[in-house]
Amino acid sequence: YLDEVKSGTLWAYAALAEGGTPLWDADLRGGVALVLGAEGKGIRPLVRRSCDGAISIPLAPAVESLNVSVAAAVLVLEAARQRRAVG
Repeated sequence: YLDEVKSGTLWAYAALAEGGTPLWDADLRGGVALVLGAEGKGIRPLVRRSCDGAISIPLAPAVESLNVSVAAAVLVLEAARQRRAVG
């Protein structure tokens, strides 16, 4: 499925708990497919390798993790913020 998504005008970004480009440093203004994994398991290695890049949501030291629905909301909100700033 990711190959079909990427064959168009979309970039696929894996959302990682850590180790990706910090969310606010990622360019989410264009066509983007956000790939999120299962809670507690994350994204499978093969799926991760199929993505064009990886992004992470920096967390405060006291915050251990976000559940996948909260992470998705934060990612989509940042993409919307970046797109409004351009327009």
